[in-house]
Amino acid sequence: MTTTTHAVTDPRRERLAALGRRAAIRLGGGALVLWAVATLTFFALRLMPGDPVLAILGGPSANPTPEAIEAARVEFGLDQPLAVQYLLYLGRLLQGDLGVSYSQHLPVTRVLAEQGGATLELTIAALALAWLLVLLLTVVTAGRGRLVGGIASLAETLSAALPHFWLGVVLLAVFAFGLRWFPPAGSDSFASLVLPAFSLAIPLAGFIAQVTRESLELTLEQPFVLTARTRGLSDLAVRFRHALRHALLPGVSLSGWAIGALISGAVVCEVIFSRKGIGRQLYQAVQAQDMPLVIGVSLVVAAGYVLANILVDLLYQWIDPRQQEAAA
Repeated sequence: MTTTTHAVTDPRRERLAALGRRAAIRLGGGALVLWAVATLTFFALRLMPGDPVLAILGGPSANPTPEAIEAARVEFGLDQPLAVQYLLYLGRLLQGDLGVSYSQHLPVTRVLAEQGGATLELTIAALALAWLLVLLLTVVTAGRGRLVGGIASLAETLSAALPHFWLGVVLLAVFAFGLRWFPPAGSDSFASLVLPAFSLAIPLAGFIAQVTRESLELTLEQPFVLTARTRGLSDLAVRFRHALRHALLPGVSLSGWAIGALISGAVVCEVIFSRKGIGRQLYQAVQAQDMPLVIGVSLVVAAGYVLANILVDLLYQWIDPRQQEAAA
């Protein structure tokens, strides 16, 4: 008589292992995305009109001598063939060397370290504010009848269609220059963060709310919601404790894209509100043909977008384990 023993597997450990495998696959794809961004940015900047050596030497108004131009060209390797410049550039990137900013004469990593905190602060504040607006709008109004739902849907559509730059100018005109509730510029206080965060959050909230509302209204019709109501729970308790978790999945999946959209929108907001940040640095670097800084900012933005999508994907898998079973 033979006995067979079955290894007892820990479901939680298997779930974490599946998340680890998925994270490794996504990181590999993210590395390819970063290589593509670095390559496209490198060649796009090379195709721009103008000589980058002039940017190194202080711009066209500096009127450098031909000897100075040639010396700078040799020093920065710009006298090499384009293919050689590209390979040297990739080699430096693999070593974590982003080069020296032409316009600021500082290491690009130092510029990014000094400016990145303000952009990260703005992005996180705008994302948190957007989700707060989404929850307030959808949870309170979903399933309340055609009239209430129609008004809320109209508000969502209008807010999603608002351009960041237009909304930023309006907020400046009303709340900074008109009512004088908030400072019109700066990045050194909480008050200076409010208007830029709202200018980014309102359009994003409208977009996410459209998806979340539809999902929440479908969830409220499910049998488990009716069961929760029969247990005597209040309407808000049913919505927040039972229906909301299932309704958030489409919005969570959009959050990775939303972070990328917020970072790109930060370029405009930081210019309008005269804030520190890598968005404003990118704007100034493009104007000055500061190739190392443009590439450095582009890589940081792409890396942030890739990392955010990986984290959101893993969060989605954790919230809804059925996705792991489907992938397996």
